[in-house]
Amino acid sequence: MTVSDTRRDQVYRALRDRLMSGTTPPDERLSEERLAEQFGVSRTPVREALARLVSEGLVERRDQGLYPYRPRFEDLPDLYELRITLELRGIRRALEDDSVHHDPAVLVPELDRWYDLRDHPPEPDAGFVTLDEQFHMVLLAASGNRALCDALASVNAKVRPVRMFDYLTVDRVVATIDEHIEVTELVLAGKLDDAHDVLLAHIDTSRTVAVRHAEEARVFARMLRAVRD
Repeated sequence: MTVSDTRRDQVYRALRDRLMSGTTPPDERLSEERLAEQFGVSRTPVREALARLVSEGLVERRDQGLYPYRPRFEDLPDLYELRITLELRGIRRALEDDSVHHDPAVLVPELDRWYDLRDHPPEPDAGFVTLDEQFHMVLLAASGNRALCDALASVNAKVRPVRMFDYLTVDRVVATIDEHIEVTELVLAGKLDDAHDVLLAHIDTSRTVAVRHAEEARVFARMLRAVRD
């Protein structure tokens, strides 16, 4: 890794932590020049870090520039309901139609990847959400309906800033790995009813943890703004 890459990653992680903690107000424009001065780097690593945060959904482009993205909390129940509907549909369509099968050629490599993660669990990090999203996309794709995957990708982008809060502790990372393995093994074994129930419980637990931590961050952000004002 070059010095430039190191600086970019350092800026990226620092900005991501600020955005997730709520210490950056949603109405604060993310100026490359100001951030470069704060971090003591050139504008290039800041620009690259911001581009990555935009792609991850934590930063959004507005007419005046780049700003923190905050999903509206009142929208979260509907978004999570849609996510659950889409993900469970991948299993339900196989339960309802004997001609629909989950493709082992798609699922087995993904399962092997999670076996490896179980043997070598990563440190808690918000970025783990990208691995989690990939698992759920692969599981849904294995059922053979790309339109469902496209819809799930759209929902993921909207709830990602909240879902990142689910991977900040060792126990949640380990539980996620174990539950992904359990769901996949059940699907491959043809135990779709059990897989359906485990997947539903998995998503529901993740939702509860992520929303609770996100609400705590939101309360902290309000307190911080009150102190500043």
